[in-house]
Amino acid sequence: MAQQILVVAPHMDDEVLGCGATICRHVKKGDRVTVLIVANRAYGHRYDEELIQKEKECTQAAQKVLGYQDLIFLDLPDECLDQSQIEIIKAMEAVLSGAEPDVVYLPNRGDNNQDHRSVFTAARIVFRSHSADKTPALRVYEVPSSTDVVPCFSEFNFQANLYVDVTEYLSLKIRAMACYEKESRVFPHPRSPEGIEVSAKKRGIEVGLSAAEAFMVIRDIWR
Repeated sequence: MAQQILVVAPHMDDEVLGCGATICRHVKKGDRVTVLIVANRAYGHRYDEELIQKEKECTQAAQKVLGYQDLIFLDLPDECLDQSQIEIIKAMEAVLSGAEPDVVYLPNRGDNNQDHRSVFTAARIVFRSHSADKTPALRVYEVPSSTDVVPCFSEFNFQANLYVDVTEYLSLKIRAMACYEKESRVFPHPRSPEGIEVSAKKRGIEVGLSAAEAFMVIRDIWR
C-alpha cells in the first residue's frame, strides 16, 4: 500500500544529503513524498533575496532529479532557528494541518548545527504520539559535514539501526546534490560527489550492501 512520506529538512540540500536516495526508493515504490524545507539561506551571515531565490531553484531542480511530488518552503531565518522553537512548531503546524504522514524523516538531534538540532526538537513535538489521528513512524537521518563532525560525547552520537539499500539510486542522489552548486564541495569534503559515494559504500559495507543510507529509528509502526 502506498504511504505518505514527509522529509523535514532544516536547509535546502539537507533533504538530498540526508535521504535523497531513500526518497527515490519511496517514489519508485509508489509512495507520495513531501519535502518540507524549514529555513532559507544566509550567505556570510547575511540575507540576499536574489541568492535565496536561486537556491530555491536549485531545490526545485533537485526535486526533478529525485522525482518526489511535493515541496514546501517555510522561509524561516537561517542560523536563527535556535532562538525560538515555538516559531518552528507553529509554522510546521500551519502548513501540515490535516496532513497525516505515515513516515517522517528528521535531522539528527546531535548534529553540529544549531538549526538541525532545533528542527529535530520542534518536529518531535509536532509529531508526538496522540497529536493527530495517525501517529507517524519517525526516522532520523545523517547529514555529511554535520552529523559526522560532532564532539565525542554520547549525547551527540548517531547510532544507525536502519539501513536502506540505495545501490540503484546512489547516482540520482549525486546528481541531485550537483544541483546545489554553492553547497557542493570537492573531494575529500563529504559533500563532494566522491564523498557522498564513499559514505554510501561505507554504510553499505556495514550490512553487506553495495550502498546504503543509514537512519536511526525513533518510533516504528506496522500498519
